Amino acid sequence: MAPVIEERSVALDLETAAAQVAGAALRPGPVGAVGLELEAHLVDLADPATRVPWARIGRVVDALPALPGGSRVTLEPGGQVELSGPPLAGVVEAVAALRADRDALAAVLAAERLGVAPVGADPVRPPRRVSPQARYTAMEEHFAAVGCAEAGTAMMTGTASLQVNLEAGPRGGWSRRVALAHQLGPVLVAVSACSPLAAGRATGWASHRQQVWGEIDQARCGPLLGGADPAGEWAEYALSAPVMLVRDPTTGGAAPVRGRVPFGAWVTGAAPLGGRRPTAADLDYHLTTLFPPVRPRGYLEIRYLDAAPEPWWPALAAVTATSPTSCSGTRGCSGSGRTPSSR
Repeated sequence: MAPVIEERSVALDLETAAAQVAGAALRPGPVGAVGLELEAHLVDLADPATRVPWARIGRVVDALPALPGGSRVTLEPGGQVELSGPPLAGVVEAVAALRADRDALAAVLAAERLGVAPVGADPVRPPRRVSPQARYTAMEEHFAAVGCAEAGTAMMTGTASLQVNLEAGPRGGWSRRVALAHQLGPVLVAVSACSPLAAGRATGWASHRQQVWGEIDQARCGPLLGGADPAGEWAEYALSAPVMLVRDPTTGGAAPVRGRVPFGAWVTGAAPLGGRRPTAADLDYHLTTLFPPVRPRGYLEIRYLDAAPEPWWPALAAVTATSPTSCSGTRGCSGSGRTPSSR
């Protein structure tokens, strides 16, 4: 009997790769639900100038009970804590659930003499990775190789955001909806800007977080251009973007790519990586290493807001979810979204 070959482990061709990305970019459907994510810098209250060791963070997070609003708790490479809430009926419900989870998490952290600072950039500590995970080690090495080492490390370890996730809406309105999400970016960045300090100094920017993101490779972090076919444009973007790392499916390790190799060149064999051609699973993972300000994930991730403390983050979430970014292009306006993902 012939062995069964797992479809997602078969090498891709360009046509299949483009179809995979475009097909998953946006899902048609009604607008309405909202998903929120809030990141914050974790602080040792006894020693706020020092980063909390990874092992200590892990012990605390692993012992957390289920949160009342259903948020997932994850960690970023600098020790930032993020709460990712489930998609709920509207922004009021999403804010209420995330606020309950934030309060529950804060109580557990306080018992461990830990606190959180939900601001766009770490105002005190220099950027430094504390996570030993292979993904983040490889990310640092890739950023260094392509000339944005400082900004790459700062992005991973010294920034925090509020992310608002909106449904794609009816297919006929996708182009307008994606374009509006980008066009409103400068206004919403300015409204949310609350990170003028970094590593103990004034940066000259109201949002140092935005400055950092602007200094990273724009083939990975630049915006989509807002054309008539946003799903097709996202496929083009993804295949042109450089591969950051090649995972070993056996060991779970990750080898950094020390250069600018478009994913499409790996697909065609023009630039062999890891001694093999990429699979559908490699392409899925590649998409998680792309960070445009508005990222299509079936829904729209609005990724350009600074994290902010109370009472500002609920207001920012409400403004973003009920602004014209939520217009379908063919109907009225309403917030919408899904559970987000991390860096």
